[in-house]
Amino acid sequence: MKTIVITGGSDGIGAAAAKVLVGLGHRVIIVGRNPTKTAAVANALKMPYHLADFTKLADVQRLANELRQYDHIDVLANNAGGIMGERTLTADGFEKTFQVNHLGAFLLIQLLLDKLVADHATVIATSSIAANLFGAPFDVNDLNVSQSYTSEKAYGYAKYENILFTRELVRRYPGQLHAVAFHPGVVRTSFSSESNTVMRWLYQTPLKYLGTISPAKSAQRLVKLALGTPGVDFTDGAVYNGKHLLQVKNQDADGQDGQALWEASMRAAADYLA
Repeated sequence: MKTIVITGGSDGIGAAAAKVLVGLGHRVIIVGRNPTKTAAVANALKMPYHLADFTKLADVQRLANELRQYDHIDVLANNAGGIMGERTLTADGFEKTFQVNHLGAFLLIQLLLDKLVADHATVIATSSIAANLFGAPFDVNDLNVSQSYTSEKAYGYAKYENILFTRELVRRYPGQLHAVAFHPGVVRTSFSSESNTVMRWLYQTPLKYLGTISPAKSAQRLVKLALGTPGVDFTDGAVYNGKHLLQVKNQDADGQDGQALWEASMRAAADYLA
């Protein structure tokens, strides 16, 4: 039996993956923002849950402290995220898309890093092909997307940051923990509900059934990685689109973007890492 933490576990892909994993006999710890929805999913599965709003880094810090109660964490699936609307800064002073999709997960992992390494855990990032569609060219000096902001650009940046962080974890901790990212597919979920893009309109009409897959089908990608054996079922640092590797437009062959992102994220989260 594995102990698997899923952020963004109260809805969509996260909730669907949790249901499958529990059905296979694993312990799944549900993390969500909405108290009612999170409790409903966890209680239906008879699993523990924790509340955290990733727009508040203090919530992430509290979540990390709470997760330390578990004797072992085999998998941490960073699934919380979404595309936002107008450019908004959180109370912590960061662009909302950047904080919810990347910085919150970065802080959570940093606060749990000693435990994840000791447990030889696998860290999974729900990234997106949006990293290719909207994330290039990437400017590591503008993580808050203050220049030429669009919600698509901010989301593309954040999904590329998921990939960079995955690779940098493997580079810094080879053989000590495992990390992999994946594109969940174009899924019929509420992920774009806060955006002001054409995607929100599409997701609110019957057109959402054209060319999309169900959360349950998408969740199989997360389940496969959560239960997979590193080096056998997936390659550390890779990004998957179903069974295939996703070719990332911003290759970052020398790893400079990954290192720069790590250092910038450390500075951004410094108040909670002291």
